[in-house]
Amino acid sequence: MNRARRAGPLALALAASVVAATLAGCASEAGLQGRLNAEAQPIGAKLGVTPLSLKEPVAQAQAHVPASDAWWTALGDASLDQLIEQALASSPTLKVVQARVDKALSGEMYAGAAHLPAVQARAEADRVRYTGVGPYPAPLAGSVRSLGTLQLEGEVNLDLFGRHRAELEAAIGQRQAALADQAAARTQLSAQVARQYLQLGRLLAQREVAARNLAQRQELLALIRQRVQAGLDTQVELKQGEGALPDTRQQLEALDEQIRLSRLQLAALTAQPPAATATLAPAWPRLQLAALPERVPLNLLGQRADVMALKWRAQAATAQSDAARTLFYPDLNLKAYLGLSAIGLDRVFKSDAQQWGVMPALDLPLFDGDRRRANLQSHLADQDAAIAAYEQGVIDAVREVSEQLVSADSVARQQAEQQQAQQAAEAAYQVAVQRYKAGLGPYLTVLQAEGQVLQQRRLGVDLQARAFDTRVGLARALGGHWPAAQ
Repeated sequence: MNRARRAGPLALALAASVVAATLAGCASEAGLQGRLNAEAQPIGAKLGVTPLSLKEPVAQAQAHVPASDAWWTALGDASLDQLIEQALASSPTLKVVQARVDKALSGEMYAGAAHLPAVQARAEADRVRYTGVGPYPAPLAGSVRSLGTLQLEGEVNLDLFGRHRAELEAAIGQRQAALADQAAARTQLSAQVARQYLQLGRLLAQREVAARNLAQRQELLALIRQRVQAGLDTQVELKQGEGALPDTRQQLEALDEQIRLSRLQLAALTAQPPAATATLAPAWPRLQLAALPERVPLNLLGQRADVMALKWRAQAATAQSDAARTLFYPDLNLKAYLGLSAIGLDRVFKSDAQQWGVMPALDLPLFDGDRRRANLQSHLADQDAAIAAYEQGVIDAVREVSEQLVSADSVARQQAEQQQAQQAAEAAYQVAVQRYKAGLGPYLTVLQAEGQVLQQRRLGVDLQARAFDTRVGLARALGGHWPAAQ
C-alpha cells in the first residue's frame, strides 16, 4: 500500500510525459489543403456570374431556391400550356426527383438531431446464476437471482469544434441542391415537351407543303394529258408527270409516320395514353415569336437551377471537409443516467434501489495510422471536384445562352433572305407554267421551277421551326425564364 502511494505521483508524472510526447506526434491535418480556399475567385467571377462563396452559410440560402417560371405561356398556345401542365403533374421522372428531395430532407433532419440531447428509457429483467468460485460473496455465490433495472439515460455532445454544425451545413446544402435539381428537372421537361410540340407543328407544316405539291402535280398531269391528246406533247412528258406522283405520295407517307411517332412521344412525355394525343395538331399561326433581348445579364445565369445545384453541392462539400477536419480535435460527450436497479425484482421499487451517474467522456485522437488524414484528403478531393463542376457548369451556361442568341440572330437573317428567295421562286414557277400552257416553254422548265419552289417552301418551314426552337432553347438556357425584349 505504501509503495502504491509513493508510486502514485511518479505514475502521474510518467503518464503526463507520455501524453505530452504523444501529443507532439498525434494525428495532424498539416499539409492538407483543398485546391481553392475561401479567398479564391472561381471562374464565375471572371465571367460576370455571381461567384461561389465557400464560407457562405448554406442555411442562409434557403430562401433562394429557384422556381421554374411558366415561360411557355409566352408562346400563346393553350394546347401547349395544357400539355406542359399535364407533364409537370404526372411525369414519373419528376416523382423520382421528388423522392430524392425527400431523402435529402431526411438527411438534414438526421444531421440536425445531433445538436439535441438524446434521452432514452431502459427497462431490463435478467435471471442470473452467480458463479460460486468468483468474486461474489455469499449468499450471492452459487445462487440464482433475478435482476431488475429501470432508468433514464441521456447523452449530449458539446460539439466544441463544430463537427455537428458542419455536418448539418453539408446536409442542408444537399437538400438545397436536391430542390434545385427538382426545379431544373421541371425546366428540362417543359422544354422537351415544347420542343416536341414544335417538332410536331413543323412536321404538319411540311405535310401541308407536300400535300400542296401533290395537288399541284395532279393539276400538271391533267394538263399534260390534255396536251398529249392535242398532239402538243409526247409520251415522254406524260410518263414524267405520272412518275412524279408516287414520289410525292411516298414523301407524304414518310411525314405521316413521323407525325404519328411525334404524337406518341408527346403522350409519353406527358404520361398519357397514346389516344390522348392521336389527333393533336399544333397550328403555327397561333404561336407567338417573342423578340430577342438586346442584352442578357450574365448574372441571371446564377439563378439557373442546375448552376445553383452545383454551387450548393460545392458548399456542402466544403462543409463536409470542415467536419472531417474537426476529427483531429477532442470530442467531449456528457452522459448521465437516473433510475432503479436491484437484485430481486421485488426490491426494484425500494428507496435503496435508486442509482444515478454522470459520465463525461473525452475522446482525444492520437495515432490512427493516418486514417483521419486519409478521410480529410478524400473530402478535400470531393470539394475540389465539386468546385470544378460548378465552374464548368457556369461555363456551360454562358456557352448555351451565347449559342442560342447567335443561332436566333442568324436564323432571323436567314428567314429574311429565304422569304425573298421564295417569292422569286414562286414567281418563276408561275411564269414557267404560263409559258408551258401557251406552248412557249418545255415541261422540263416547269419541273425545274417547281423543284425550286418546293425547296424554298420546305426551307421556310424549317427556318420557322428553328426560330421557335431557339426561343425555347434560350428560355431553357436562362433557367426557365422567358427572355425579355428590353
